[in-house]
Amino acid sequence: LIFVFAHFFIGPMSLIQGYIEAGDMEGAQKMLERVKYPRLLYKPIRSSYYMLRANLSTMNNDLDKAEADLRKGLETGMPEKEYEGTAYLQLGTISMQKGNMKEAYEQLRKAIKIGLPDKNNAAAAYLYLSNISVQRRDFRGAKMYFSKAKSSKPTEKQIVSQLQEMEKYMSRLPG
Repeated sequence: LIFVFAHFFIGPMSLIQGYIEAGDMEGAQKMLERVKYPRLLYKPIRSSYYMLRANLSTMNNDLDKAEADLRKGLETGMPEKEYEGTAYLQLGTISMQKGNMKEAYEQLRKAIKIGLPDKNNAAAAYLYLSNISVQRRDFRGAKMYFSKAKSSKPTEKQIVSQLQEMEKYMSRLPG
């Protein structure tokens, strides 16, 4: 009885974590597919389930499914505000990839307002907002977001290189 209860309310999430730590994304995907009734999962585990499905869908370039899963996870309620901010950051990047800059701008601003878990995520969000502001020809906003991204002092190589590239461009902007 306890095992049946645990299977429906916790699911194979602890097993999936082992697959992800080992780098076996296919195994994690198969374990996720074994969850037949995600609505029966315990609420914090359900939101983690949807976040994980969204991450795997993003890796497979299935942006519509990833967006739907992120929205389901947000509806369920995130256990911590940092995770909620990360979900909005992911929604913003998905909207940018789809070309919907207005929605991306709103989602990224919401992510920053709620809070992000580390300085790399904050710098990425500010960098995306700076790019969107440049496209909107809002040069003052672009410079402001760029300075916030720079002051976040990210350590991830990709974000640092993007900051360096953007810095060359920012010096030529009017205003």
